[in-house]
Amino acid sequence: MIRKLKEKYWNYSLRKDQDANLALPENREFSEHVKYEKKRVQELAARGIPDQIEERLELAINWLLQAQAATNDDGVAQGYFPLSSGDAWKPSYPETTGYIITTLLKCAGEFDREDLGQAALRMADWEITVQMPGGAVQGGTICPPSKQKAAAFNTGMVADGWVSAYEFTGEQVYLDAALRACHFLADDLDDRGFFRTNGEFVHGDEVKTYTCLCAWAMYRAGEAAKDTVLKDAAIRSIEAALEQRNEAGWFRNNCLNYSHMPLTHTIGYALQGIFEVGVLADREDFVEATRTTLAGALSPMQDNGYLAARLDQNWKPEAEHVCLTGSVQLAILCYRFAEEFGEAGFVEAGNRLTSFVKATQIMSGGNENMIGGIQGSYPILGEYMMGGYPNWATKYFIDALMLQRKISGA
Repeated sequence: MIRKLKEKYWNYSLRKDQDANLALPENREFSEHVKYEKKRVQELAARGIPDQIEERLELAINWLLQAQAATNDDGVAQGYFPLSSGDAWKPSYPETTGYIITTLLKCAGEFDREDLGQAALRMADWEITVQMPGGAVQGGTICPPSKQKAAAFNTGMVADGWVSAYEFTGEQVYLDAALRACHFLADDLDDRGFFRTNGEFVHGDEVKTYTCLCAWAMYRAGEAAKDTVLKDAAIRSIEAALEQRNEAGWFRNNCLNYSHMPLTHTIGYALQGIFEVGVLADREDFVEATRTTLAGALSPMQDNGYLAARLDQNWKPEAEHVCLTGSVQLAILCYRFAEEFGEAGFVEAGNRLTSFVKATQIMSGGNENMIGGIQGSYPILGEYMMGGYPNWATKYFIDALMLQRKISGA
């Protein structure tokens, strides 16, 4: 009860501050976006945007580079939040900088962009300098070592980036960092297969099913180092996650805060971990479980690609906004079934999800900090990452566009 009252007070205070900040002259462009976005997005989404892959990709990639340049280190800013107190560009966020490394290295290889490879490796090097002595990665935005608190999920996301940096360069320093992180994770598993160390920025009174995404980095690191301990631990994590499913394929304990109506974002996290480990370990049961849950999560999607941010145990929508990150995460899974197994059944759904998110992307205007990035929610003052552009939304948008580009032959 106390926690819920605090959350209500926090949300009230946040909205009050945002209303005041919307009226500031420096936020005129953003205020205009808030005022007119619904009409613009609905019109674009109704028409559909099956193309424009290359130009939207370029803008999104440039936004991530801008987010890195906005910090005083080589990490990536947590995001751009013009209505918040303090600087609109937030400090570097180790967790998401980690998996942004993977995205930019893929783009560097695909487009022969040396600058993207260099940017990603600067991120990977920076992550090593802030890795905790026991191998873990801190939760939250960057802070002094004395204030760092380990978080299993964040550790797995950065390990993902280090494994990708190792694969890209062959440099042992990145694999060593990944192995330190992944052995921390293996040791952190409890007898059931769940990670114990959730950090201080999520409610810690339950297991977090979505942390099974860490298993993907663990399995990759295990393969690179021929370390069966890590591969076996990854399998245990996925098997534990699958025990959280109900008959509809919906996962219990699978949200940052409201587990009775998880975000599509955390549903996407869980499914990506299960699917990718299933592919690597040749576990057909993991892949089939992903297929069942993905179909359920897509079932309430509207024709224009609108998918509510939260879904209950029967896949009923429980929110009046879209979590754009979650939408493109689910689109990625739709495309991965086509890429990996030649299954076209989910592609049309992936295209609808991606088209809707494309409709929210600003491609021109007076505020360059908004151009190319993907906002947390639609509408932008929706609950998830309210009033801003979290870096991970743009990262997953790029991943989705890269797969759409490949599958469509664009």
